[in-house]
Amino acid sequence: MKLRLTVCWLASAAWAVSAAEWKPLFNGKDLTGWEHVGPGAFVVEDGMLKPEGGMGLLWYTPKKFGNTTIRVVFKTMGDRDNSGLYIRFPEAPKDPWYAIHNGYEVQIDSGDDDWHCTGAIYSLSQVRKRNQKPKGEWNTLEVTLQGQKETVVKLNGELINDYVEGAPVPERTKYYEPVRGPRAEYGYIGLQNHDRNTAMVFKDVSVLE
Repeated sequence: MKLRLTVCWLASAAWAVSAAEWKPLFNGKDLTGWEHVGPGAFVVEDGMLKPEGGMGLLWYTPKKFGNTTIRVVFKTMGDRDNSGLYIRFPEAPKDPWYAIHNGYEVQIDSGDDDWHCTGAIYSLSQVRKRNQKPKGEWNTLEVTLQGQKETVVKLNGELINDYVEGAPVPERTKYYEPVRGPRAEYGYIGLQNHDRNTAMVFKDVSVLE
């Protein structure tokens, strides 16, 4: 009995420490620490981030991230709502296209193909499986940056993508697809404000370093 209680206590303690290490980057009240570039805006409604207009970029200004897990909790309202989590862009962006061509976009879009859907490294690494919940339900996207080389993507607890820099990628065929090439080990992160028709919300943006 004593051993069982000890194991249970250790498990509870480990869970508490792990939970405490998550640091929220969005405070649920305002855009402290965030800046928007490009058309449109992000607004805070009922404790959630909501994109309006676009194409714009909301980015977190205080620091760069590497060797980090980023957690984004989002809910789409339509079948073609479009957004994304930008990672690894090395400098403060002057326009939203900087993050596209100098970082990676972890896509949010349930309606596109496997190279351009939720969890894909946009046009570079396709998903292994589809695991997005239906519109109106919350999804948890976790992206782990492991050094400069590896980006691991989980959606609702399932591993759906594991991109290693330097792996073969499709040829770039469209102007809005990212320029190919290596990305920074440490970089800023941001959320995409894609278009005027997207109606989705984010209730959590956190990191585990």
